[in-house]
Amino acid sequence: MTTLQAVFEKARAEDRAALVGYLPAGFPTKDGAIAAATAMVEAGCDVIEIGLPYSDPLMDGPTIQDAVHRSLTNGTRIADVLRTVEGVARTGAATLVMTYWNPVDRYGAERFARDLASAGGAGTITPDLTPEEAGAWIEASGAAGIDTVFLVAPSSTDDRIAKVAACCTGFVYAASLMGVTGARESVSAAAEGLVKRTRSHTELPVCVGLGVGTGAQAAEVAAYADGVIVGSAFIRRLLDAPDEASGLAALRELARELAGGVRR
Repeated sequence: MTTLQAVFEKARAEDRAALVGYLPAGFPTKDGAIAAATAMVEAGCDVIEIGLPYSDPLMDGPTIQDAVHRSLTNGTRIADVLRTVEGVARTGAATLVMTYWNPVDRYGAERFARDLASAGGAGTITPDLTPEEAGAWIEASGAAGIDTVFLVAPSSTDDRIAKVAACCTGFVYAASLMGVTGARESVSAAAEGLVKRTRSHTELPVCVGLGVGTGAQAAEVAAYADGVIVGSAFIRRLLDAPDEASGLAALRELARELAGGVRR
């Protein structure tokens, strides 16, 4: 397993931000998700977030909702998510699971943390789990040796940022805007201020997600953040591709563009 700490140390040594790519398990197919994530790593992604498909994705915009719907239609289950993590972790990229809390709660927190660690997973991102309710998950993750990542937003008060950051061990996920996921023409101006405020409460890396879809936007965010998170733009390349080979080629092209952006 490649740890998040190792990824960010390497990125700092190279004077750049880390590139984090998101893709749901089971999309475009169960095996296709592993192939797609592998292509993203080979073209420059340092970290891969594997989404656990869920029927009520609160923060996901229409592009990710479409992909997740296809994944669920494909019959993707937690066992498939863990198999995807195992396949992607073999590439050497730090591999996370991004999941809403309900599936983990139903599966069992200790069991999920243990099984994720066994699959080579480096940790989780849990967007709807609040610090007040996170005690059991933090304990289970610590026992399994995996990292926890929680979210802050432009609306977060300094007190709230401090509470969220205290729950994180891998990095802090700074949502660039108030809204759902999706590539946009520009990255919210609130993102840089949020990163600065978050850094006043933690020594952990701070990564920015929501809205990034081009190399130029990645370069803009990399100028002030430790990591750049991209999801919908990758998924859109697969959704628009006429076949699997074309989709993989489009993913590699975008990953190379973004990897160039975080190195400017």
